[in-house]
Amino acid sequence: MPQIAFASPFIGRDEEVARLRAVLAHARAGEARAVLVAGDAGVGKTRVLDEVAALAARAGTTVLTGHCVDLGDVGLPYLPFTEILGVLAADGRFAPVLAAHPVVERLLGAGPDGAVRDVDGRLRLFEGIAGLLADLSEAAPLLLVLEDLHWADQSSRDLLRFLLSRGVLQRPAGGAPAHRLTVLASYRADDLHRRHPLRPLLAELVRLPGVERLELRPLADADVARLVRALEERPLPETTVRRIVERAEGNAFYAEELTAATGAEAGGVPSGLADLLMIRVEQLSDTAQQVLRTASVAGRRVEHDLLRDAMTLPEDELEAALREAVGRQLLVAGAGDTYAFRHALAREAVYGDLLPGERARLHGAFARLLTGRGHRAETAAERAHHYRESHDPAEALAASLEAADHAQRVGAPAEELRHLETVLDLWPAVDGERRPAGEGVERVTLMLRASAAAAHAGESHRAVSLTRAALVGVGQNADSELGARVRYTLAGNLIGVDSLAAAFAYSSEALAMIPADPPSPTWVWAAATHVLAARQVGDDATALRVAREALPVAERLRVTAARADLLISLATLEGGGRRSPEGRTRLREARDLARDAGHAPVEMRALFNLAIGCYEAGELEECLPWLAEGLERARRAGLLSSPYPLEMRYLQLLLMYALGRWDECLRTAETDLAALPASGGYALAPALYIRLARGEAGAEERAGALVAGAFDWMAVLVAGIALTDAAALRGDAAEAVARARSSVAALSEGAGGPPDVAVRLAALALAAVADAAVAARLAGDGATADRWSAEADALCALARSVALRDGRSRKEDRGEPGARDDRDGGGDVGAREDVGCGAAQGPEGLAWLARAQAERARAAGEPDAELWAAAVEAFAFGDVYERARCRVRLAEALLSAGRREEAAEAARAARETAVELGATPLVERVDVLVRRGRLVAAPVERAGAAGLTAREQEVLRLLAEGRSNRQIGETLFITGKTASVHVSHILAKLGASTRTEAVSVAHRDGLL
Repeated sequence: MPQIAFASPFIGRDEEVARLRAVLAHARAGEARAVLVAGDAGVGKTRVLDEVAALAARAGTTVLTGHCVDLGDVGLPYLPFTEILGVLAADGRFAPVLAAHPVVERLLGAGPDGAVRDVDGRLRLFEGIAGLLADLSEAAPLLLVLEDLHWADQSSRDLLRFLLSRGVLQRPAGGAPAHRLTVLASYRADDLHRRHPLRPLLAELVRLPGVERLELRPLADADVARLVRALEERPLPETTVRRIVERAEGNAFYAEELTAATGAEAGGVPSGLADLLMIRVEQLSDTAQQVLRTASVAGRRVEHDLLRDAMTLPEDELEAALREAVGRQLLVAGAGDTYAFRHALAREAVYGDLLPGERARLHGAFARLLTGRGHRAETAAERAHHYRESHDPAEALAASLEAADHAQRVGAPAEELRHLETVLDLWPAVDGERRPAGEGVERVTLMLRASAAAAHAGESHRAVSLTRAALVGVGQNADSELGARVRYTLAGNLIGVDSLAAAFAYSSEALAMIPADPPSPTWVWAAATHVLAARQVGDDATALRVAREALPVAERLRVTAARADLLISLATLEGGGRRSPEGRTRLREARDLARDAGHAPVEMRALFNLAIGCYEAGELEECLPWLAEGLERARRAGLLSSPYPLEMRYLQLLLMYALGRWDECLRTAETDLAALPASGGYALAPALYIRLARGEAGAEERAGALVAGAFDWMAVLVAGIALTDAAALRGDAAEAVARARSSVAALSEGAGGPPDVAVRLAALALAAVADAAVAARLAGDGATADRWSAEADALCALARSVALRDGRSRKEDRGEPGARDDRDGGGDVGAREDVGCGAAQGPEGLAWLARAQAERARAAGEPDAELWAAAVEAFAFGDVYERARCRVRLAEALLSAGRREEAAEAARAARETAVELGATPLVERVDVLVRRGRLVAAPVERAGAAGLTAREQEVLRLLAEGRSNRQIGETLFITGKTASVHVSHILAKLGASTRTEAVSVAHRDGLL
């Protein structure tokens, strides 16, 4: 039968499809099987069955599908089977088989009649259909798909029971051929209330030896996010994707409906989906519906006692209504005597159906009930919500502030920010005498606190907006200390969004507003912030002077966290910087001071600088303990979304990328994006580089989407690297040069000069420029070759000027002051310090310079093996992929010089690395070079059985069964990455370009 054409892509469900494919394989071998596929409405049962049916059809299996339909109490007998028989009757190929079983024709045309109502008639009909299916399976493997069994009529259920218990699943007697038949039947698990007629049949069927049950669980969040992005042609903001993922809760249909409604009014359930959800609610009794309406106001989960008090129902009536709602699977009973909606969207639909007055009244009831239980901190957020929705702003403001205090204590900055913004929204609506009183409870100080929470939650632009609002609020206030605090907080937040000149201006104003004598903690924090801002605009002299002046004052006043922060700045400014032994000693001292002061952001800044110092020194393994310590500290403090932990998570991914742990890097990046969607370029960067190196479709588009919105320094850096390299891999020299230069220009603005990443960008663009020059020279176009050679000279000069310049990079220490700790009167300096692509004159920067110089020589028509050998050695600090790419160029240069054996060795080493990494384009490039230069026996030549190792033969057999790399790994007790390496070796030895071709070659050559 033709399959349904779905508009949305098939995403996820790899394990489920693999399990069903295994069932089909058993059936093809003569072992009839049945699978009952269960899942909630919309979870994707039809999509899975359609995918499996399509796979079966392509393999030569006859696929027949029958659908059950909800016709209420008046069902049509045998409806799914009459649909199947109608398809068979319409296809002339099946006429002889149908003719051999005339009894089944009673279900065709005439509909249900008395001929099949007696017991003997039913038995003959059942046996006839079983015989028909058996005969069909003799001609070709047969897949019978029955959808929506929860709507099946009694006759269809009886026929299915017969087929699976006494019919086609049983092995024929007397040595007759086995039935090559698979039955896949789906049903909605959430529709099966206790008295549903399908329940006893399912319990009976799953006990049969040839029947198994497959439950489709909700999709993983990562798969839902992929689905949402695939459904929309335009890039959706990460916050939108995350909200859809949260609301869909793994249900593919809900995700599609919510995505389609992204342009509609925010917050509501799409009308079509709401109608679908409310149909089931309206089937309940009036009392049960009222229970659901009241519960929807309480939230996703409600305590039994709270619901009883809000309903004012007798206990027995409430319990009867709850039993009804639970039986219909709209509510589920939970731990601690609570009830929850089975799906959040069902609650939203019920809540949206309430009348405005009814909604406000119920919210007021819950607010009063919660308040009557005492002002517990853990209920403050609930109380605030209910008071706000019941239109009591004064009580809502007080409870919101209490909730913000609780969120701060438990380390939840995003929640603290949300509650503080509610306080600020409600502030004008509440009379002064009804506002909470106390230290720090004033509009401007609340704005400062909210900006700190935003910075800690990773909402840098929101932090800037809140601090600007505080600046307007403070105006020309005579309190110079408060004015200074607002300005240096704004300066720190502006550094976080790369508005460096403005940051320097505000930090200068802050320092000028408050006198250095008498010394004060506020002056110390203003000075610490000014040190960071001065560095961003390249004024290292001012930064060093102010830091040296402020450090003894911080020590004398015992402003320990500020002292630690100034020590960190001095460690990066003086002597050999953070990668020197002296710098690391100072950083460890700063870490200890910040830890003693209980100041997590400054402690994390010290740990980050210790890690990045190791990275810049080329000591990659030494980075890992510092990163582990820093991220653990961030987890304990609830600050994983704040700037320093983002940098540390990025550096961790960068290390995995450089060290060749690519699969681990991709998994970690996906986890980071799922947990912290706002991490953007930080989580995407190394993963993008890997996907690009592996030739995966869509990598370039994802890089372009990074720079589609407002300017973000990190996004521009990541996109610049990925898009420049992508253009170079395509052989588009003009595009590569344009991307590199535009990225350098954007990243240089306000930074006092080109950033360190300019070396890498220049080297990547040089690869394409050199290719273009070589091609022009081979074509006899000397003018074009000279033009590209001149471009190569300019790019190489840029790389050399950045890599070998005096002093440190202007973006080397990009600090971001965040929250100000009122206990010491100063601030909490968080940071986003650029790791980019290596510090100036560090091993990585010098390695990219070596590559740039070698590419420049190639562009000039002078391929220099010694320059490429130097580049290979330079990347030995840890970047395995770039070292392999340089080895390919080294092999080319050696081949041009007639040094064939050395060229072959370089090519072999490059290929081994590329295969281990799964960098298919690089493998192909090496193979072309090997064949062209006849360096060794070309890897595309086929090997005999002896050419495969014992392990590779095991992998090949599993490959022929359609196993994925992960499944091969699980079977052979090896990692998926190791399995991938074995598969790559097999493809190379068999001369195959795909897994399917490898299996075909193996069958042809008798290797299986």
